[in-house]
Amino acid sequence: MSSSAQSGGLMRWIMSTSLVGQIIVGLLAGAVIAAVAPEFARSLALLGDIFVNALKAVAPVLVFILVMASIANHRHGTQSKMGRVIALYLVGTFLAAVLAVLASFLFPVTIQLQPSVEAMNPPDNVIEVLFTLVLNIVDNPVNALLKANYMGVLAWGIGLGVALRHANDSTKKVLADFSHAVSALVRIVIRFAPLGIMGIVAGTIATTGFGVLADYARLLGLLVGCMAIVALVINPLIVWTQIRQNPYPLVFACLRESGVTAFFTRSSAANIPVNMALAKKINVNEDIYSVSIPLGATINMGGAAITITVLTLAAVHTLGISVDFGSALLLSVVAAVAACGASGVAGGSLLLIPLAASLFGMPNDVAMQIVGVGFVIGVVQDSAETALNSSTDVLFTAAASIHHDHHS
Repeated sequence: MSSSAQSGGLMRWIMSTSLVGQIIVGLLAGAVIAAVAPEFARSLALLGDIFVNALKAVAPVLVFILVMASIANHRHGTQSKMGRVIALYLVGTFLAAVLAVLASFLFPVTIQLQPSVEAMNPPDNVIEVLFTLVLNIVDNPVNALLKANYMGVLAWGIGLGVALRHANDSTKKVLADFSHAVSALVRIVIRFAPLGIMGIVAGTIATTGFGVLADYARLLGLLVGCMAIVALVINPLIVWTQIRQNPYPLVFACLRESGVTAFFTRSSAANIPVNMALAKKINVNEDIYSVSIPLGATINMGGAAITITVLTLAAVHTLGISVDFGSALLLSVVAAVAACGASGVAGGSLLLIPLAASLFGMPNDVAMQIVGVGFVIGVVQDSAETALNSSTDVLFTAAASIHHDHHS
């Protein structure tokens, strides 16, 4: 067979198979390459870095332009839906934290606390987290885009969008054209997901291997178990209250199309373009998802709330600190609030653990050791956490949108 016919067949396969199917092929290929040729696999990690960086590069611009364009061209009826989406985000994050408290009391896990870890700079209290959040909102717009500070990007996008609602129709049309152009670029980047994920998997397995996780399997089991219950029981119940029909087709679509890529990119911010493409595919109104999805990447952090709660209570059990249920419940409120301030980068939620640990009077060096343990199990924990957080952004946005359509 000629090479041109072969490449034609490959192109047909790429265009005809689903992206998820291709990602699974890339994933398996990455694992096989890491097992057979670890040296080559390490060099393949570059593909993963390029893919994640491309997603991170395009996401702030996408959020800024889409939010501004959709508010400037705003049609009636989105306001009530946005309020509903935000309420779902907050309820979902809080319930995830409560579940983590219950699970930690039912299945107490202890962890090995080691000598000191190098210094990081975690926030001291909830006020500081909220203060940082407010400062992020009033950031310089160019700086916000450069640093991928989504609170700042959203604030400027909303502000300019509102100001441009009284602009000429031709200006609004230019904005709409801009948003379509950026969306087209995003679609091109997402097409490269299978290659990127192959690189990420090959590099990770070749570098860390699987052995490192055996010691921490119980803690991981508790964390991932909580996340699975949220994804497969709590979230579907929340969605059912909105749409009053079987929530599972929607839940599985979000986990499959958004959760899989988020699992490997390990960044809520990098997954924003993927989520926007999915929301468009399942016919959510662009006026809603263009604002709710980037907002979700910042404040819808059920997975982060679970991580903060479970790791903090594991340290509490290890040190033999007695905790009544009331203070554990207070921990879930703090974890939920702190999780909303977690940065959308890999490992962002771990730096908020010292904040939760300080509730129980733990010294900072012990708290930083818990963070160290978090980074060791982060290979799996961070992936599962991001998959839960990011797929829930689309899930709740779609649920609020369907609820509204039923009642309008």
